[in-house]
Amino acid sequence: MNNNYKTLAVFEYSTEAHVVKSRLDSEGLLTMLMDEKTIDADPFISNAIGGVKLLIHYKDFEKAAAIYNEIRIYQKDKNGNAISCTNCSSNRILVAPIQRKNMFYMLFPFFEKRRYICNNCKTIF
Repeated sequence: MNNNYKTLAVFEYSTEAHVVKSRLDSEGLLTMLMDEKTIDADPFISNAIGGVKLLIHYKDFEKAAAIYNEIRIYQKDKNGNAISCTNCSSNRILVAPIQRKNMFYMLFPFFEKRRYICNNCKTIF
């Protein structure tokens, strides 16, 4: 990977990455995708190689992050209503990374409760 680029986001499929890349390209930012062709050839290995990485030139990274945070899709509850942060009441809620510290959840991950993280204050609830 080129040292002048940083990873902004990782996507499971290249089509998702292309939508965000197109938006950032329209703003004149320098972007590129990594592992796109590999996952297009065999989508089942996306999780194994870490997905399609959207890379942004280091000088454009802050602007790209601000644009991405405005256009990304945030979580909703089962009724379609926005979920609010328990700390700052923001509606910018994402699914928190999985932390399988217990052997039971490593063997049976579907029993693990979904946790959320606020994109503003980084509170996990």
